[in-house]
Amino acid sequence: MDPDSFRSTLSSLAFGNVIAAAARDYKKELLAQDKAPASSTANEEVDLDELMDDPELEKLHADRIAALKKEAEKRDALKRKGHGEYREISEGDFLSEVTGSEKVICHFYHREFYRCKIMDKHLKLLAPMHVDTKFIKIDAENAPFFVAKLAVKTLPCVILFRKGIAVDRLVGFQDLGSKDDFTTKTLENLLVKKGIISDKKDADEDNDEDTRRRTVRSSIHSGSDSD
Repeated sequence: MDPDSFRSTLSSLAFGNVIAAAARDYKKELLAQDKAPASSTANEEVDLDELMDDPELEKLHADRIAALKKEAEKRDALKRKGHGEYREISEGDFLSEVTGSEKVICHFYHREFYRCKIMDKHLKLLAPMHVDTKFIKIDAENAPFFVAKLAVKTLPCVILFRKGIAVDRLVGFQDLGSKDDFTTKTLENLLVKKGIISDKKDADEDNDEDTRRRTVRSSIHSGSDSD
């Protein structure tokens, strides 16, 4: 091959490689520019005023307010029935108390029994935390009829009622490790397991569900704006 012709061919190939590389770089730059606005928009703060103009979000907000109002009314009604506190009742009030609420925890106790005082301490802490359930206690010495009727033989005896029916009981501390130093959380977990109180974690998750849905909806909304 002629030397001049050979050099000309090499020069053409080199120029072609430069052009191809430049074309690749240009294409990359265009792609980067296309992606940048979408990424920027996704990271922008959401304008809540604009979001609240969305009919779906307005409905979610209204539903949440209605649910909170209904829950507050329910709590007020339960508190009027004596929920939210740990109360002592008399034998004459026993039937109306255990049949007047769907879920009731009743502690049969003796004033001089040390373990009854331990149970009192824990139930008193749990009562305001679990308003859906009524927490009461009754002096076993002053309630001979129901002590016999319910076969209460060992104290402390905590009887669990559903719709006025005794469905389960805790006798002494045998379900609590048979030790005096069990924690309030241990008793709470046992009562959750027996279904007489609700798990607070589940309740908190239910309360946060609407917040999660709004977060997802906001993400979708801001993502659609970037298209």
